[in-house]
Amino acid sequence: MSPQTSTASPATGVIAARPVVYGLPSAELVAVPEHAAQVSPLIPGSARLEDHSPAAAPGPAVVLAPPGTSERRYTLALVLRALAPGEMLVALAPKDRGGSRLAKELAGFGCTVAEEARRHHRICTVSRPNALDGLHDAIEEGRSRHIDNIALCTQPGIFSWNRIDPGSDLLLRHLPKLSGRGADFGCGLGVLALAVLHSEAVSSLTMFDIDRRAVEMARRNVDDPRATILWADLRQPEAALTRLDFVVMNPPFHDGGAEDQALGKAFIASAAEALRPGGSLWITANTHLPYEAPLRAAFRSVTLVASEGGYKVYEARK
Repeated sequence: MSPQTSTASPATGVIAARPVVYGLPSAELVAVPEHAAQVSPLIPGSARLEDHSPAAAPGPAVVLAPPGTSERRYTLALVLRALAPGEMLVALAPKDRGGSRLAKELAGFGCTVAEEARRHHRICTVSRPNALDGLHDAIEEGRSRHIDNIALCTQPGIFSWNRIDPGSDLLLRHLPKLSGRGADFGCGLGVLALAVLHSEAVSSLTMFDIDRRAVEMARRNVDDPRATILWADLRQPEAALTRLDFVVMNPPFHDGGAEDQALGKAFIASAAEALRPGGSLWITANTHLPYEAPLRAAFRSVTLVASEGGYKVYEARK
């Protein structure tokens, strides 16, 4: 059975005591408890790991650890904090995307680690000790914060969390004044949305991201009544998207740390379905990504607006 999403208790706001699973680990690598609560921020509807009561969750907890160091240590620290003493944690990751560091990081929290290698992964099993070391520092390192150099609220693990992505910067320099009803696909921290909403002619902007952390930060960064910010997977049908005047996007092309060009192609298809005839898509992407063919297949006209520094910007008209 698939891991279940979870909600907080209406009376307390605290997540009920159930085993937790972070991500979607392969069943060939680890067994996930049947009624485990999904806590990955990349799976819409999942519970917030941050909301779990300390030292209360039963085991085993299963974590497909994220590749970024700060994000991974933050996740491991939160899971260990949530686990009841003596309960088991199984953490795994591909060897080349953080797996080789897992055992050392868990040992640094005061855990005794049993490690095995399987299918290019490192799998670490620990029993949560009564006393843990370094949790506070790891949680502080991975928590949300305001960064002055980009003047935005952000958090490690979000796409381009501590800088303006060069592709977005290129799009911002060529984006015209837009008008009417629009959407921002994969809104991230809200960088493109803030620029779009500078136009008083924009009547509404629906922003989507699959990352709960990005949605939470965008809600802090974009304080505009015309903006609606949703935690959603745009690869799934979205009934609210019909006859839009424009869509802007810097689509993702990584899934779980590995390149996946199908993500951008799915975003393009969703934009084509959501736009009215004559509506426009403004898209930025790395130059090596083969998006021209799906753009020309889905849109009446496609114009290369800019190409610079390994990135490109297209306007596509439906």
